Amino acid sequence: MARVVGANIPNEKRVEVALTYIFGIGSSASKKILSALKINPDLRVKDLTENDLNKIREYIDKNYQVEADLVRQVTLNIKRLKEINTYKGLRHKANLPVRGQRTKTNARTKRGKRMTVGSGRKKATAKT
Repeated sequence: MARVVGANIPNEKRVEVALTYIFGIGSSASKKILSALKINPDLRVKDLTENDLNKIREYIDKNYQVEADLVRQVTLNIKRLKEINTYKGLRHKANLPVRGQRTKTNARTKRGKRMTVGSGRKKATAKT
């Protein structure tokens, strides 16, 4: 496992795919990084030289915000939205979907396990 900007990337995968294991770098960013550094994207991570790995590390440090810094920034953005009571902030506080999805059905991943409140029908009246 090679270590790049605080994240372990797998040795057996192609460099283009392995860079996506870093939080904040997707496939398009990975392609841009490799083309800028003129590194073959079909190489495996284990076949990269230490010089190539250092180039990748420096380029990512200089041009991208990744891992802990990016997580911190996202958290602060959400906290700011909550503090100023925007609609998105209120949705975050209520633990509901933020981007306009429906909640009558679906939204189970955000709302949690289904909790039945009542059986849905009224009890029969007692006999006298």
